[in-house]
Amino acid sequence: MGQGQQEQVATSLAGAVSEEISASLAPVDAELERRYPGDPGTRQPVHTVYVPGDAFASDTIRSWGDKALAALDEHAPDAASFAAVLGLSDELAEPVYARVRAKLEHEPIEDLRVDFEDGYGPRPDAEEDETAARAAGLIAEAYKNGTAAPYMGIRMKCMEAAVRDRGIRTLDVFLTGLMAAGGLPEGLVLTLPKVTYAEQVTAFVRLLEAFEKAHGLDSGRLGFEIQIETSQSILATDGTATVARMIQAAEGRATGLHYGTFDYSACLGVSAAYQASDHPAADHAKAVMQVAAAGTGVRVSDGSTNVLPIGPTAKVHDAWRLHYGLTRRALARAYYQGWDMHPGHIPTRYAAVFAFYREGFEQAAGRLARYAGRVGGDVMDEPATAKALSGYLLRGLDCGALDIAEVARLTGLTRADLEGYAAPRRGDLTVSTK
Repeated sequence: MGQGQQEQVATSLAGAVSEEISASLAPVDAELERRYPGDPGTRQPVHTVYVPGDAFASDTIRSWGDKALAALDEHAPDAASFAAVLGLSDELAEPVYARVRAKLEHEPIEDLRVDFEDGYGPRPDAEEDETAARAAGLIAEAYKNGTAAPYMGIRMKCMEAAVRDRGIRTLDVFLTGLMAAGGLPEGLVLTLPKVTYAEQVTAFVRLLEAFEKAHGLDSGRLGFEIQIETSQSILATDGTATVARMIQAAEGRATGLHYGTFDYSACLGVSAAYQASDHPAADHAKAVMQVAAAGTGVRVSDGSTNVLPIGPTAKVHDAWRLHYGLTRRALARAYYQGWDMHPGHIPTRYAAVFAFYREGFEQAAGRLARYAGRVGGDVMDEPATAKALSGYLLRGLDCGALDIAEVARLTGLTRADLEGYAAPRRGDLTVSTK
């Protein structure tokens, strides 16, 4: 066969058949793009810290970091002692401890929510108005002077009748205060708690639309997290998954689903002593959330533990081991974010996260390098696996567990390369490049 000639193969179907099928599936193609846009590719914080509205201050973030460092100094003053508490290997002990301390010094909180719900409770209207306005001013100032967490915002009261008006007003006061102080910061996050019906999500969308219109903001500028704290938010009366309806009711504004450990457990009748993020009821709820959110761009966050690392060293160590174990368990189940309730929790939050990424780093980097170089190995990876491997490395980079230099050295890839593998075009995941 001459150069440039192409071998002719026999087919049986006319081209019109393919065209007709494509035309019939065009609505489905559009629906897939609309409902399942994929991960947004932005940084996901490893935790959310809730601080009651009246306790939030200009030095809250630094104060939490200093208290966490003090806890390390008192109860695990060096890498060996910290590793002994958590069961870290000798290889991981020093790099994890050093990175935890550095994180607590420079970025102790990745996501902070000023709480006007359970952590704040019912207050006189004038007091809550003042607190909401104050929170807006403090957050605006933090972003201006560089002391803000990467993500900050508020959790308002829910959309149930008894507190609806108060929640709406608090949100209005807060957002209006931000606008008056220079505009909405890029890291702004809003949390809608105790959602039971998708219609409550729809109502919240209408509320945000009204605010955007009032201030001339782009439509969709305001997104929000949905807190999953009730049985009705997981399973509707007709047996369908309510949480999936909520994601769609958010009309593209939902950014996360946050599991509420204690409210959800209590709703199901779980005794207080057994309310924990590893209870079978919690696992079921989060599995439903995870499947409902997959591919939608909505991220899932685990809950928290209420066992605080305070008191004598032996008690602190027990609480640290519990928190570390729960965090590692969540990471293995692809829940990359959780709640932290006390400054003493954040050393073990970062220890668990850093250990998770560092212990699997070399294997993941090697597999991705072989995939990128079309080099065979003992594992035959597909495009979807390359997506998972690059996503793993990017998460490690974002939180500080990994450095770009060491990732580049082992993979031969830039961050842009990693992002390309982590967010492939839809069709690229269906065809192996092997």
